[in-house]
Amino acid sequence: MYKVFLTTLLLIAKTVPVLAQNNWVPEVEKEGIKIYTAVFPNSRIKAVKAQCNVKATASQVVALLMDVESATDWVYHTKSCSLIKKVSPAELYYYSEISLPWPLQNRDFVAHLKVSQNTGTKVVTIDGPAVRGQVAEKKGIVRIQDSKGKWVISPAGPDYVNIEYTIHVDPGGTLPPWLINLFASEGPLKIIKNLKIQVQKPEYKNAVLTYIVN
Repeated sequence: MYKVFLTTLLLIAKTVPVLAQNNWVPEVEKEGIKIYTAVFPNSRIKAVKAQCNVKATASQVVALLMDVESATDWVYHTKSCSLIKKVSPAELYYYSEISLPWPLQNRDFVAHLKVSQNTGTKVVTIDGPAVRGQVAEKKGIVRIQDSKGKWVISPAGPDYVNIEYTIHVDPGGTLPPWLINLFASEGPLKIIKNLKIQVQKPEYKNAVLTYIVN
């Protein structure tokens, strides 16, 4: 049960997609996905980084990540996900609730996603920290207040991009950090595996975004 819980928390990376770290330690490599962990300053909870080449364009990946309401289809244990405010095609706020098995309390969060691109290198960055406010806290649900993450999507040859995803999240509540760190690599593995499948759906595969140069 705790394994499911910890995997779920690390999968909210879609929401809080961070961290310039130089001390990444390799943890696992599976199906072309490399997972690293690092000690985050002033925290007993490790940061996690996943890297993988994906057959897709930058527009495909961005279109999926900005389609926040699709999270219930592919982000592990997402009970609900709804758009709060669309600032522009490349910036939005959304709310999500993560369903956890009894007796654990569900978690929820509000995230601010913002896309930028270096027009010279074509590297796309999506920042998505958890933010306070926007949605009132709900009884019986633990609000995640501290979560920072980043997606970096880089050209990787014809028809491929390299995805680098980093995440550091404090799930709140009373779970000990050693238990959270024990399963740190499992969540990112699942989310990248699901992403590789999801971006091939027609609504993303044929995406054309005016603010992204492929």
